[in-house]
Amino acid sequence: MKYSLWIIGSLILGAASLLSVNQKAQRPNILFILADDWSYPYASIYGDQTIRTPNLTKLAQHGTVFTNAYCASPSCTPSRAAILTGRYPHNLGEGVNLCGRLDHRVPTYVQLLEKEGYAVAFDRKGWAPGDFRKMGYTENPAGKTAEFNAFIDKLPANQPFFFWFGTNDPHRPFDLDAGKKSGIDPQKIRLPAFLPDVPDVRGDVADYLSEVERLDREIGDLLQKLERSGQLENTIIVVASDNGMPFPHAKANLYDYGTRVPLLVSSFSKKDLRPKRNDSFVNLIDLMPTFLDWAGVKQRPELDGMSLVPVLSGQKTSHRTEVFLERERHCLCRPEFNYGAGYPMRAIRTKDYLYIRNFRPSRMPAGDETIPNTPSVFGDVDGGPTKVYMMDHRREGPVKNLFALGFGKRPDEEFYVLKNDPYNIRNRVNEAAYTSTIRQLRNRLDQWMQQENDPRRQGGGDQIDKYESTTRAWITKTGIIFLDE
Repeated sequence: MKYSLWIIGSLILGAASLLSVNQKAQRPNILFILADDWSYPYASIYGDQTIRTPNLTKLAQHGTVFTNAYCASPSCTPSRAAILTGRYPHNLGEGVNLCGRLDHRVPTYVQLLEKEGYAVAFDRKGWAPGDFRKMGYTENPAGKTAEFNAFIDKLPANQPFFFWFGTNDPHRPFDLDAGKKSGIDPQKIRLPAFLPDVPDVRGDVADYLSEVERLDREIGDLLQKLERSGQLENTIIVVASDNGMPFPHAKANLYDYGTRVPLLVSSFSKKDLRPKRNDSFVNLIDLMPTFLDWAGVKQRPELDGMSLVPVLSGQKTSHRTEVFLERERHCLCRPEFNYGAGYPMRAIRTKDYLYIRNFRPSRMPAGDETIPNTPSVFGDVDGGPTKVYMMDHRREGPVKNLFALGFGKRPDEEFYVLKNDPYNIRNRVNEAAYTSTIRQLRNRLDQWMQQENDPRRQGGGDQIDKYESTTRAWITKTGIIFLDE
């Protein structure tokens, strides 16, 4: 049986054939490329004409581009933990927080694939940030560390592999003026409406986009290595991001620019495979069961994710019709609970609406402006030129309202009509015309939280704020300061 049947739909293969020795020898390789802080729609495959991403375009020509993919939580550690385990972050105990503990007893796809004979490794950023040694792990939960070219060269013949390439792009800090130097015109950028339209901010976004272009070039290098080694046609390539862009009103928030991420799945096994676009909803917890299906893993733990194989095979045309999103503690930026107080949020995102519930609206969503005896400054917003500009001009004209959006307090409920408000800046929760819709979404979120046994249901969950951080750092106005414990 040829490998192309795996992308056509491994679920429709018989269990017996999946377990046969011959089939195991022909199981697909999987290359998982995970970007760091890369928001939808910043790639040419999503219609952005500002940047050049030819390798992503090449991948899209051989696969499926998802237009409504969302991370489970817009913060590095819980998002990556959710991908590894196929579980919602709130089901991971201390793993729900940035730099939290991912219990080594929680099954990951790494463990399951290794049991099935896969060679599993990662390069650069895997599960992070945090100290995995404090969680019972002797190595990163993402697997053994390896450089991709050396990993491929040393791979035994006929052994399938899973490799996580965890680029640090486009995470801050950016090289100043890197965007202009790479040929990106700041004036042509479609600036999100929640950011001030000024040269400092446009330049900052251009620098961010230059790192997306660098990500694309590295994807090209990976493809070349696969082709030279003869592995390309037997490798499924998945490209995604852990969360959205490191700007106010984006990363560490449940707004679209914090949670909506690129996702594409590509295979070169069929040269005539037509490129596809799929608009159904995906939560990145769906990746783990997808990986397991491709590898033919039958014995698996309880999962919250749903395999994408039926959609990729054409067996189904849609996946999810909604996604549930969550956030707990991002950085250490509030003095309560020994700096552990987070800003707990839950949300439901549908085709037309975004409904958010803020469980501790008395707290500052971006973190306290200052904390005595620490360098922390609005610690849930990454430091950089945009943050500097907005803080320095917060009392001036149009910046005043945008600063309030990104840094100010919020009500306990938010509701956005996406057709007219793609940047989630007009909260319409108190408008009578939407009373019925809001009630439905509120009830749906409540049902989900009850079904999931979410610790925040009925106002609980303070234990989450008390979980210790495995590493400590302060986010400043311009950057980050790491502390040794």
